[in-house]
Amino acid sequence: MPLLAREPSIFPESLLDRVPELTDASQRWWVLHTRPRAEKALARRFLHYRLPFYLPLYERQIRSAGRLLRSYLPLFPGYVFLNGDDQGRLQAVQTNLVARVLPVEDQLQLHADLKRVHYLLGAGLPILPAARLQPGTRVAIVSGPLAGLEGKVLRWGKHCTFFVEVQFL
Repeated sequence: MPLLAREPSIFPESLLDRVPELTDASQRWWVLHTRPRAEKALARRFLHYRLPFYLPLYERQIRSAGRLLRSYLPLFPGYVFLNGDDQGRLQAVQTNLVARVLPVEDQLQLHADLKRVHYLLGAGLPILPAARLQPGTRVAIVSGPLAGLEGKVLRWGKHCTFFVEVQFL
């Protein structure tokens, strides 16, 4: 039973499908650092304003009083990704939910990272955020639902874990 129903985490659905043009200022990525625990509220506002955004969410299950509860949490707590022009950035700041706007120097790299995260979340495999990465071996998955992704394999206790590193934060 979910605590709250899953809300849209991307608008429009095809946002990450198109390749960004570096000359198009209306399709610039903005990384918005939100006020504490305001990511979903900001995403709801963007949906209301019809501003293109991406808020990667992962599912977390907890057991409380014998019941299994699900919630959807931001994969990158405190961050929402806005795709738009200066007017869209201004609308975001005027919501009073944004603490600061982080500059994005490499638009193509951020787009590629977000697309990779979206692909991972859509694969239906369990995904959890990791606070930091330890040095590991870089690998590429050659088969299965994550074929084509590159990341690092790290030993976590007795298990090997596959990490996908994102460069934008």
